[in-house]
Amino acid sequence: MKTMRILISMVAGSSSAAYAAAGAHSEGAGILAYFFIGFFALIIVTQLVPAMILFFGLVKGLFTRPEKTPVKTD
Repeated sequence: MKTMRILISMVAGSSSAAYAAAGAHSEGAGILAYFFIGFFALIIVTQLVPAMILFFGLVKGLFTRPEKTPVKTD
């Protein structure tokens, strides 16, 4: 009888682990996760536009020669 109790407790203990493992496998990220990632990607892209404008203005300013203004003599 003692072995039967031990056997039942071992089976019951292992079945709870099997039930816990059955729900652990998911189908992947849901639609809200994709919206969340897309929202932050949109924020990054909208910040890149003014950054590129400033960068190209800086490069243009570095590689162009300053305009010569005529000197006025009175």
